Amino acid sequence: MVEDVEVTAAPLAQSPEGIGGLVKQIEHTLKPAREVLVPILSDPVIVGTWALVVLACVGVLWWDLRSNNEPLGSMMKGVWTLVVLYSGPFGLAVYWYTGRTQIAHDSLWRRGFRSTAHCYSGCGAGEVVGITIAQGILALTVGWVAAITFGFAYLFGYALTIGPLMQDGVGFKEATWDALLSETPSITVMEIFAIGTDLLLAADAHMGEILFWSALAFSLSIGFLVAWPVNVLLVEFGVKEGMSNPAEMRESASSAD
Repeated sequence: MVEDVEVTAAPLAQSPEGIGGLVKQIEHTLKPAREVLVPILSDPVIVGTWALVVLACVGVLWWDLRSNNEPLGSMMKGVWTLVVLYSGPFGLAVYWYTGRTQIAHDSLWRRGFRSTAHCYSGCGAGEVVGITIAQGILALTVGWVAAITFGFAYLFGYALTIGPLMQDGVGFKEATWDALLSETPSITVMEIFAIGTDLLLAADAHMGEILFWSALAFSLSIGFLVAWPVNVLLVEFGVKEGMSNPAEMRESASSAD
């Protein structure tokens, strides 16, 4: 009987327990990807080159906004600026094919990208603030870093929806409820993957290390990619409207002239 107990107890002792065990399993599964990415994201030449590319992309964006897309609202211009700052050429491509007034026609996938960009700009800013404070300045444990960063991401993401609604005359309570219903699914998915990726790559990094910032930028783009299909579904089923068709803004501006 003693031998039987020992045989059956061993697997239980080795089995993962709760969230901690799940996290360790995920870390083990993604270890090969981490071993490839960390040296790349820690290389000053690669990161410096990427920073120059991002600055060039922001320059192209601002030139196009000023020269060809003046009808876009100030909020949308700010959204696209943040998207390109976070994701460089990828963000510029999303703007070029989905956010310019020159798009030939609108579509579900374009609306999904614009909706994700709107969510991404606010949540990304919240994530940058949260991780910088929790991990970079306070050097808290991983659990607290994740919790605080999630909190800031939700706060900034909801604010970017509530603010414009209230400017349009919607009451605070109604605007908040609308933001909770329409933004929570995409914010949650985006931040689970973004914060998870960042902590996987740079949980022990400090603000003075290149990896701290490069992993943060990389994780933001991962969050965008996984949130896009979620936003497509939310738009498809009418849970959220997504950012308006930019081509209609050009037509409105032309009629006003």
